[in-house]
Amino acid sequence: MKAVLPPVVFGVVAIALWELIVTAGRIAPFILPAPSAIWEQFLEQRQNIWEAALASGANALIGLVGGTVVGVLAAMVSSRFRPLADVSIPFAAVLNALPIIALAPILNNMFESTSSIPRRLVAGIIVFFPVFINTLRGLREVDPIHQELMHTYAASGWTFAVKVRLPGSLPHVFTGLRQASSLAVIAAVVAEYFGGLQNGLGSRITSAAAFTAYPRAWAFVVGACLLGLVFYLTTLLLERLAMPWRTRLIA
Repeated sequence: MKAVLPPVVFGVVAIALWELIVTAGRIAPFILPAPSAIWEQFLEQRQNIWEAALASGANALIGLVGGTVVGVLAAMVSSRFRPLADVSIPFAAVLNALPIIALAPILNNMFESTSSIPRRLVAGIIVFFPVFINTLRGLREVDPIHQELMHTYAASGWTFAVKVRLPGSLPHVFTGLRQASSLAVIAAVVAEYFGGLQNGLGSRITSAAAFTAYPRAWAFVVGACLLGLVFYLTTLLLERLAMPWRTRLIA
């Protein structure tokens, strides 16, 4: 409760000040609408926001799962062969440096305009880097005692990776997942700005802004924020289920 109260109080005070400043005319509503106007549009558009969030959420989820699987597998292979790691880390950094505004239009032109594959690919590419880097770091941090024990048992490289390296790297894997969960939503929403299906939060935001319906655009932004929060909290829940012993140690 003590950890939750300060940010809640800060958020309430910030929203109240925001409302007062806009109402007093210090900020033009077309620049930043009042929270009350955004909330009114959020309630009015709740069905559209829900449907758009489902579309964007599906793209983000598929991208998150795909990017995570590829990232973990690539990290396992790279941790096994050091020369491959020396090559793959710069390559992953290059992928991470690719801007969404350049990547999304290119992928949209490679597929049909009714395809969701480009958004999912963008999300997967963005997810890959944090998962790969954090997993690789965890796979390299092996307790020497465990390593000697597995050598004593003459364990194969695959057995060593599955029984020791991967379980030991779970904290690092979930660190990458926590970062990637929010990034997947951001990538999926931003990728919708550049054509393709007009059924997600990103396309609804640009459409509302184009018609100067700024409170409605901000209502869809709130929907995107809530979607990102759901992804992040789900990742935290999965982390607690996968590593209950760590939660007890922290407590």
